[in-house]
Amino acid sequence: MCRTLATFPNSCLERAKEFKTRLGIFLHKSELSSDTGGISKFEWTSKHSKERSFSEDVLGWRESFDLLLNSTNGVAAFHAFLKTEFSEENLEFWLACEEFRKIRSATKLASRAHRIFEEYIRSEAPKEVNIDHETRELTKTNLQAVTTSCFDVAHGKIRMLMEKDSYPRFLKSPAYRDLAARASATPNSSASSSNPAEPSHT
Repeated sequence: MCRTLATFPNSCLERAKEFKTRLGIFLHKSELSSDTGGISKFEWTSKHSKERSFSEDVLGWRESFDLLLNSTNGVAAFHAFLKTEFSEENLEFWLACEEFRKIRSATKLASRAHRIFEEYIRSEAPKEVNIDHETRELTKTNLQAVTTSCFDVAHGKIRMLMEKDSYPRFLKSPAYRDLAARASATPNSSASSSNPAEPSHT
C-alpha cells in the first residue's frame, strides 16, 4: 500500500504518473484509453457520459460515488488510481458482480460464479478482496445453489469499503484535483463556484 512520497517504491510512482497522464488524455478524448487494465473486458457503459460533457462528467465524480461508478471515464480513472494503491481488485470484483447479475443462462451463471469465487473470494485467491471470514463463508455456501444474488453481501461490502476508504482519497489525489481544476476552467463547463480543489464529499 502506498503511503508517503518518501516511501513510494518506483513502481508506485510510475503508476501514479501513468494515472495523471491518463486523466490528462481524458480531457481531450471522451473515450477510454486503450490501456484500461481489466475494465474493458466488462464492456462497462455509461448513460451519464453520453448525456453530459466530459468536463461536467469529471466534476460530477466528486458529487457522489454513484456518479463516478456510472461514468465510463470515471470507472477507468478510479481503476487507474486504485492501481497506485495496489487495490484495483476491489473495483474489478464489483464490476464482475455487476455483469454477473445480468446473466440469464443457468449454466453460464454457475460457471461464472465459481470463476469469480476462485479469482476474488477464496482464501489466497489471485485477486483476493478484503472481506471478513463470515462473508467469505456465506458466499461459499451460496455457490451450492447459484443465483444472481449469491455475491450480494460481498458485493455490497466491497462497494462500501471503496466508497468510505478509497473514494475520498481519489478525490483528494493530486491527479484528480488537477483534472477537476482544468475541467472547471473549460469554457463549456457548468462547474459550480466551489473550489475544485476542495471535494464536497466528506
